Amino acid sequence: MKIAAIQSDIAWEDPEANFTRLRPWVAAAAAAGAKLVVLPEMFACGFSMTTAKIAEPPGGPSTRFLEHQARQHDLWICGSVPEVPHGESKPYNTLVLASPHGQVVRYRKIHPFSFAKEHEHYGAGSDHITVDVDGLRCTLFVCYDLRFADEFWGRAEQTDAYVVVANWPERRRHHWTTLLQARAIENQAYVVGVNRVGHGNGLDYSGDSRIVDPWGEVLAAAAGGETMVLADVRAEVVRDARERFPVLKDRRKP
Repeated sequence: MKIAAIQSDIAWEDPEANFTRLRPWVAAAAAAGAKLVVLPEMFACGFSMTTAKIAEPPGGPSTRFLEHQARQHDLWICGSVPEVPHGESKPYNTLVLASPHGQVVRYRKIHPFSFAKEHEHYGAGSDHITVDVDGLRCTLFVCYDLRFADEFWGRAEQTDAYVVVANWPERRRHHWTTLLQARAIENQAYVVGVNRVGHGNGLDYSGDSRIVDPWGEVLAAAAGGETMVLADVRAEVVRDARERFPVLKDRRKP
């Protein structure tokens, strides 16, 4: 399967501007043969704490955008959305994955970023989500989750590729790139890390999106501008790595 990571800038709290920005990129990914397209965290609004302004109900504009792009281009596509469930007061930073067949899967970020007071504005999820995307088992995570290795370890045997969407600031870019590679190596799985670029709410973002293979080799990487990275990702490569160097069987079960 070919995966496209779209590293975009994000117009602050302006979903329509971001949908307009992203449509040509998704079309280009489809033209390049991508069957899974990954957008950054909070792709429609930026990492905003103004939840009264930006929060959407399930099936809101950002989810409809993803669903339409999935149908139009016959691919899977995901990105995170500030989504507030019916009957709840706080939204969740929710990674929404839409399939070309109308299926929508949601993962709620388990670790809100308390350093930025995300936990005061967003609820914390509790459930891991692994989805079969055309034969590739993908486990979904959002940004700060990347720092918690045990979350990844617990899903390793069910995972071929971890998908991590982010708004990870430039000042900690080395942490981002190092942890993406570490998660791939220690779990013998692909890691698809997609980060935004540009400037938002006083922070600079350097991108550094990348796709890493189960041996820790970087298959595709981006620098600091708006761009797309593509790589072929295959479940049989994961199986081969784990058979040739069987690390997971020696990992202690919790």
